[in-house]
Amino acid sequence: MASASKQERREKVIEVLNKARAMELQAIYQYMNQHYNLDDMDYGELAAKIKLIAIDEMRHAEMFAERVKEIGGEPVTGHEGTIAKGQKVQGIFAFDAKLEDDTIDVYNQFLLVCRDNGDSISMKIFEDIIKEEQIHYNYFDNVDSHIEKLGDTYLAKIAGTPSATGLGPRGFAVSGATE
Repeated sequence: MASASKQERREKVIEVLNKARAMELQAIYQYMNQHYNLDDMDYGELAAKIKLIAIDEMRHAEMFAERVKEIGGEPVTGHEGTIAKGQKVQGIFAFDAKLEDDTIDVYNQFLLVCRDNGDSISMKIFEDIIKEEQIHYNYFDNVDSHIEKLGDTYLAKIAGTPSATGLGPRGFAVSGATE
């Protein structure tokens, strides 16, 4: 049996990188929707942390896209699935913990595809991102556990907290890059 050509191996890696990118884009939309809703419900501290996690996911999506371009592919721009909207605060964190746990499982499989196709750089990207997804999982699982054990007492403690993340406006227009 002939082994796969370098191009065939690259295409397999590009495929999993793009699937991962689509998953990250989905997470960004999901978490930003939750951020807005939690802020609107006056759970600012929770909203701020989810916003920061969404920003982590944006960085992950860019890492995948940059690697896809580096090895000759075209990054996907769409996300997978639908966004769960109107979630109650009591269900958000269990939902997100499951999302992160599923992502870790899938990314471990994608890492193996990269390894089996001789791409140690993409494999390392998955290793690094899996570590961060585990941090996200731990956070979501801890908050869910607090909500389950302490219920309204925990939520009352968080209600009315600020949602500011300390991020300043650093976009293209604000940075002076147009000058």
